[in-house]
Order: sequence, then C-alpha cells, then structure tokens
Amino acid sequence: MPLGTLGGLERRLDLKVFMTSGPEIETDQGASSSRASRNGAKSAERLASQGTGSRSLAYRQARIIVLLFGGYAACYFCRADLSVATPLLIEELGQRGVSHAAAMVRVGEITSFGVLAYALGKLFLGGLGDFWGGRVNFLIGLGGATVFTLLFASGAALPLFTFAWIGNRLTQSIAWAGLIKVSSKWFDFSSYGTIIGILSLSYLIGDAVARQCMGWLIHEGFGWRALFYFAAAVAGVLLAVNVLLLRESRTEEGYEEAQTNPLNLFANKTSRPVNVAALLRPLLSSRAFVLVCLLSLGCTIIRETFNTWTPAYLRDYLGYSMSNSAGMSAIFPGVGAVSVLATGWLSDRLGVNGRSLLLFVGLAATAAALLALMSIRPSSSGSLLPLIAIGAIAFCLLGPYSYLGGAFALDFGGKQASAVSSGIIDGVGYLGGVLAGDSVARVSVAFGWQGVFVTLAAISAVAAIGAGFLYALNARAAAKGRHPP
Repeated sequence: MPLGTLGGLERRLDLKVFMTSGPEIETDQGASSSRASRNGAKSAERLASQGTGSRSLAYRQARIIVLLFGGYAACYFCRADLSVATPLLIEELGQRGVSHAAAMVRVGEITSFGVLAYALGKLFLGGLGDFWGGRVNFLIGLGGATVFTLLFASGAALPLFTFAWIGNRLTQSIAWAGLIKVSSKWFDFSSYGTIIGILSLSYLIGDAVARQCMGWLIHEGFGWRALFYFAAAVAGVLLAVNVLLLRESRTEEGYEEAQTNPLNLFANKTSRPVNVAALLRPLLSSRAFVLVCLLSLGCTIIRETFNTWTPAYLRDYLGYSMSNSAGMSAIFPGVGAVSVLATGWLSDRLGVNGRSLLLFVGLAATAAALLALMSIRPSSSGSLLPLIAIGAIAFCLLGPYSYLGGAFALDFGGKQASAVSSGIIDGVGYLGGVLAGDSVARVSVAFGWQGVFVTLAAISAVAAIGAGFLYALNARAAAKGRHPP
C-alpha cells in the first residue's frame, strides 16, 4: 500500500476519534487507530520488500543472460574458425600437392566427422544436464572448446586436425542443453520466446563477430593458426568468468522456483527424473515432439551448409578475396540475429501456436529464396546480389529455426526434461547436418553450387509442409487444453 494512502487512513481514523464522544469509545478508537497504523506500516514494508526483491531478481536474471550469452558466443568463435580458415587450408593443402577438389573433400570430411560427433553428443550426452545440472554441461562445453581449439592450432597433419575437431564439437555438444536447463530454472514459461530468442542471438552474433575479426586478421597477414589461437583465447576468458559467476537456479539465490509451461509433457512431475527411461518415454511417444525433431533435421542441413561453405562459395564462385569472403560470410549469422529477435518477440504475442505458424511461413520463404540464389550466375567481380539472397535465407530460416532446440524444447520438457529434450531435437538435427560437410562438397564438385541450392530448396519445401502439420496438431491440442499428442 502506498505511504500516501496510509497517511489518508490515519487521518480518517483520527477524525473519527475526534468526533466520537465518551472516554471509553475514544480509548477503543485510539487503540484501533494504532493497530491500523501498525498493520498498514507492515503492509508497506512487505510491498517495499517485494519491489526490492523483484528488482533484485531482474538484476540476477540479466546477469545470467549475459553470462550464458557471452559463453555460448565464445563457443562459436571455436566453430567459425574452421569455416573461415577453409580457403587458407585448401591453399596450404594445394602447396602439398593436393588438388583443389580433393582438398575441398578432405576439409568436408573433417567437418562431417565433427558434426557427427556433435550430433551424437547432443543425443547421448546432452541429457546429462537433467541429472547433474545445466551449469556443469555449459562449463564442459566451454572448456572443451578452448582445449581442443588449441590442439587443432598446434597440429600439422590431417589426422590430428580431425581428432581435435571431433573433440571440439563433441564437448561443445552439451553446452546448449546446459544453457536451456539453466534458463528453465531462472525464467518463467511466459517469457520463453523472448529469452531464448535473446540467447539464440549468442551463436549468431558470436559467429558474425568471429568472422569479422578473423577476416581482419587474414587481411593483416595472419595465417590460419592465428585464427584458432584467437578463438581459444576468447573461449578461455569466458570460461573463467562463468566458473566464477554462473549459478544453476534462482532458488540458490533465495527466490521461488520459475514457472514452467503447464502443458509440458512433465507437468505432473515435480521430482528429479529417476532414470533415462522416465525422461525419454513421454517425449518419444509424442507425435509433435518427433515432428519437431524431423524439422530440426531439415533446417540444420540448410543452416550448416551456409555456416560451413559460405566463405568458399564467395571465394570460388563469385571472386571475393580471402579476407572479404571471410568478412562477408558474417551476413548469414548477422541477418539471422535480427530474425531471431523479431520472431522471438512475435511468437510470445501470437500465443501457444505462434511458433508453429512462423516456422511454416519461414520455411516456405526459405525455399523460394534458395531458388533465387540458384539462378545467380558465377562472377569474378564480387557481385552483391548473392549476398542479398543469402541474407534473405538467413532472415527466413534462422529465427524460426531457433525455436526448435530452444523454446520448443522448454515447452516439451519443462524443468524436468528440458536438457534431454533440447539434446534430442538438436541431435537429430545435426545428424542431418553431417551431410553439410562431405556430401555438400561432393555435390558442389559434381553439379556445381546450383545443384546444392536446388537440393536445399527441396528440403526446405518438405520441411514447410511438416511445419504446417505441426501447426494443425498444436491447434487441436490447444483447443482441448492439453499438450500436443
């Protein structure tokens, strides 16, 4: 109650006492006035305490966002390095007598092995966060990225490069599930779209900033090893900060538990899962969850293709220099960051089925943009038209894509199974992402980049149909007031 209201209450009580005759009544009214004043003061103190507590919680939530954002962005410095360094590695392999086509396939194989390790790690290791906590997952991901990136930079042969890249991607595979688990314990479900949208910016902004910085390093004459040392230094700093400041849950700071989606598959469970089967059974028996996993597979093939091969495409097909192809490749994650913010904010306002609707629209538009990119002819003058098309693909794809392993995972898993839900969705996706390395390299060698983009357009169109079916499933479930079947 505001203090002004308390003062008014006291004045009304005093006036009542003054107008009442008789010493006994006056005494009773005086006692009543005193009690009312004390009760009002206590109410004011409680309200002030609640206001202070809300501000304190908001501050701590903001700190958690900054820590998770910075840490996961640092992981992408340790992933963008190979993509940016690919033209330099191909050039170095050429100096050792390896043809350009063979060198592309070799780098594609390293990428595919890394993505496979990443997928398997998400499938079989990501769920560990539901048992030992998301913070541990997150710190292992950052630490592994730092150590194995340094190992890659110190190598001189393809087998060591492959081993280091597999180790890097395997340890990083559990970091996102850890981020999701920590988020589920700090934020209420009504803000999932916005919060996960903000945190999804981490891998897009981290990727974009890394590519710009590494492009500058190449321009200044540094070799590919310097890119890896630089990435490891960034990850190491963020690892140290998160070790010191990151907390698992807001209950550790004395606040009440975060509210989860009441329609999640584990809404009637409050205790920690007994075993893996207790986590997997509700998820794998849900048609909507399986469909989201398949959508993740299609979207990840497209996303990983652009993450991996954009610098090589700009260099070989459009005539960009080494440094410009590295810097310009940042357009894909950069525009994607804008998409994530816009769609995250919009999905929370469209209601429970807004994410499915935006996913359908985004995938359909992505298919159209890929066909437009396919129609662009090769050039040696660094045309801007392909960059516009790549930006359009990023805007249509990456915002809706961020829902899959983020807000959808929280919607399905709640606090009990958010880590394993995210791990399965992303893991299935990255099984498809394996094709973005070796297979895309072989398709580009055999059929050119037009063949790559036609294939990706077909994948996007099929995924759009799946998103439409997911929208129908969610709409029926929402009308009945239960979780999707």
